[in-house]
Amino acid sequence: MSDAPRFFDELAAPGGEPRPPYEGYCAWFDGEDITRLRRKAADAERFFRRTGITFNVYGAEEADERLIPFDIVPRIISGREWARLTRGIEQRVRAINAFLYDIYHRQEIVRAGRIPERLIARNEAFLPQMIGLAPPGNVYTHIVGVDLVRTGEDEFYVLEDNARTPSGVSYMLENRETMLQMFPELFSHIRVQPVQDYPTRLARSLAACAPTGCSGRPVIAVLTPGIHNSAYFEHSFLADHAGADLVEGTDLRVVDGRLAMRTTRGYTAIDVLYRRVDDAFLDPLNFRPDSVLGVPGILDVYRSGGITLANAPGTGIADDKAIYSYMPDIVEFYTGEKALLPNVPTWRCSEPEALKYVLDNLSDLVVKEVHGSGGYGMLVGPAASKRELAAFRAKLEARPANYIAQPTLALSTVPVLTRAGLAPRHVDLRPFVLVSPKGIDITPGGLTRVALKKGSLVVNSSQGGGTKDTWVLEE
Repeated sequence: MSDAPRFFDELAAPGGEPRPPYEGYCAWFDGEDITRLRRKAADAERFFRRTGITFNVYGAEEADERLIPFDIVPRIISGREWARLTRGIEQRVRAINAFLYDIYHRQEIVRAGRIPERLIARNEAFLPQMIGLAPPGNVYTHIVGVDLVRTGEDEFYVLEDNARTPSGVSYMLENRETMLQMFPELFSHIRVQPVQDYPTRLARSLAACAPTGCSGRPVIAVLTPGIHNSAYFEHSFLADHAGADLVEGTDLRVVDGRLAMRTTRGYTAIDVLYRRVDDAFLDPLNFRPDSVLGVPGILDVYRSGGITLANAPGTGIADDKAIYSYMPDIVEFYTGEKALLPNVPTWRCSEPEALKYVLDNLSDLVVKEVHGSGGYGMLVGPAASKRELAAFRAKLEARPANYIAQPTLALSTVPVLTRAGLAPRHVDLRPFVLVSPKGIDITPGGLTRVALKKGSLVVNSSQGGGTKDTWVLEE
């Protein structure tokens, strides 16, 4: 009998027949010439390269610009599955916003003993400057990305919350545009929910978050660190498609108590700034004095209610991985309900018993930095060498509070196109959520990231992963 792990195959049932969401696609695929599909895959790569859809991988010396691999086989989710996911996502996002308001005001969750005070007070993502400050509409996380993994037919887990500056939505949109151009016949007989209107929905949602003093149509801008940032393509893409101005810190200044951008007609006041600059670099007068990416005095304008910053400063504490381990408590505390989408079991290495367990089982676990992202600074125990395990053990022992650990999940697989045909690869999913005083808007689908290496569980593009179009079927 084989001891190989069993993974949930989203394409095929145990008997080999396609699962219901894939029936229409498989019927089409069986009638296709594999050589034609390979040519289409090559065409897609040329299209992405020509369009400039790249990202930067930061190495030891300088950033390396790469193309994110795109797989032309869609990931397909049924309308029933999606309806269940959206209920859980909405519940979680509401709880996150309530949590952020609370910790910057009365800290009732700390008073109730549901979260240790040290996790807030000593957290580098917690901004004392935000204490007592309520953003317009009490919205902290205007744009959220919730990373989901699947382990069974009805088993979904939240792997991570992205509440600071979630990226990847431009790839979701370009993936769909590419599929529509290459396989229009598929969309004529398979009813797929659209995602192309996301930029319009983004602009509408941000406009609804404008400060109370805003009169007329809100002026919206996207603040980018500049062309050398790994997500610059996305910044310019979203500004262009949402009808917003793309600005850098040098384009902005405070004029008469308002944040204004330089234009050919002088300086124009901004109502909503979708900022893709980290908290520390946002305002050199209030945060890092050496920052050249932000705007001196922007936080003072924010405090006075003169501008909406999306996402609000200080939201990063909500996607801190130590806080993540308390999310079931956070959801229950603010909603009065059990979390519809469970967390992945998590060991907090700051706790002596948990640390001992992690050190004793390091080769079987995934260990992540509390403030890490993008797949950097993590250990995948089953794939690590003895030398890597020893090095990481030393890091854990030196700074245990800097890490959390999780079991190596049996991530579901979806098909990718290989030379031999279709082959299973592991995936996760990042749906994108827009939050405004008018409600929560979840785009049907999101960004599916796929581990293109056979057997790999690491889907991050920075670690060799790719992306694919995500289809949510109409009911």
